Amino acid sequence: MGQKTNPISNRMSMDADWRSKWFAVNKSDFRKYLVDDIKIRDYINKKLNNAGIGRVEIIRSRDRLEIKLTTSKPGLVIGRGGQGINLLKAELQSKFYPQGMPAVRLDITEERKPDLSATLVAQNIGNQIERRIPYRRACKQAIERTMSSGAKGIKILVSGRLNGAEIARNEKFQDGSIPLSRFNIDIDHFVYHAKTTYGVIGVKVWVNRGEREEVVEEK
Repeated sequence: MGQKTNPISNRMSMDADWRSKWFAVNKSDFRKYLVDDIKIRDYINKKLNNAGIGRVEIIRSRDRLEIKLTTSKPGLVIGRGGQGINLLKAELQSKFYPQGMPAVRLDITEERKPDLSATLVAQNIGNQIERRIPYRRACKQAIERTMSSGAKGIKILVSGRLNGAEIARNEKFQDGSIPLSRFNIDIDHFVYHAKTTYGVIGVKVWVNRGEREEVVEEK
């Protein structure tokens, strides 16, 4: 069953970090915060679909909601003179918390190695499939870029009605090693659903970024 476990949640107690950080006093607050986090992430990913959003981290306090965005295209998010980030902040405030509490605050961080992020790799492959680019070419190009960026291994699983076939199937592409059962290995994982005219194509990506000690030294 090891290969069926999400590698990020499986390593959460060792080196991975929570993507939502807050404390709920009672169950009703917990439900509200959880649903709000899901809606905020969906809204940001849909609004900034072409901005290469790799991670959305939400930190709540008593009177402030801080959203940290990690993106490969920070200029596209910030906009000219900061207009883009100010507009996004105002939209989030009016849509989710029109009463003004908590106050929304945005923090933009650049993803320096986007080819080592499973989220961005899966999004890139899915966007190419949606533009009717052959999935084999998209996957092979992604593998070449990821391995040349210093990854120890990458695995891509594409499933659905590939090339518009009547019968759905899946196809796997892999280079290097993906040791999912070794907890000292930093494995990044993401699933993207590409919406095409003949159905949804699922794209799963695993990226082996090396041992945790190596990752800490690089940072």
